[in-house]
Amino acid sequence: MVAEDSSNPPTHSEVVAYTQLLLDSYEHWLKVPLVDRSGSAQEQAHRLFHAPFVAVSHRLSDDPILCYGNQTALNLWQMDFATFTQTPSRFTAEPMHRDERQRLLEATQRDGHIRNYQGIRIASTGRRFRIENVIVWNVLDTHGAVIGQAATFAEWVFLD
Repeated sequence: MVAEDSSNPPTHSEVVAYTQLLLDSYEHWLKVPLVDRSGSAQEQAHRLFHAPFVAVSHRLSDDPILCYGNQTALNLWQMDFATFTQTPSRFTAEPMHRDERQRLLEATQRDGHIRNYQGIRIASTGRRFRIENVIVWNVLDTHGAVIGQAATFAEWVFLD
């Protein structure tokens, strides 16, 4: 899902709708809201996009493509929204860390959500960083079916 105006992704109706699924799913699994849920769906999408923590997501598929990243995520991975949402999510980790990442995603698929994950990731420029205290959760559609996975974290350390 690529926003028509990649400089302001929260305004695109598909992004706003998907943001609602992210927020609803987070609240379903963690029993607390990820961001203030007051106001319109557009306001909530804006709030998540501009949050001071990372929020990322991919849809389920054999080789999932990222479908959401907020501004903090875009800054960390050093990509714009259009590029980010065309990137296979496995490319957020170096090849040597992809098996461990895959085990995390499988555990999330099985358990609904995972807390306190940490791992090594890599930006589009090759800059490596460790993410800490990560929450990963299954994204549900309006019927309760798992359609993707998302992650959020506010702690990272650059390694080089």
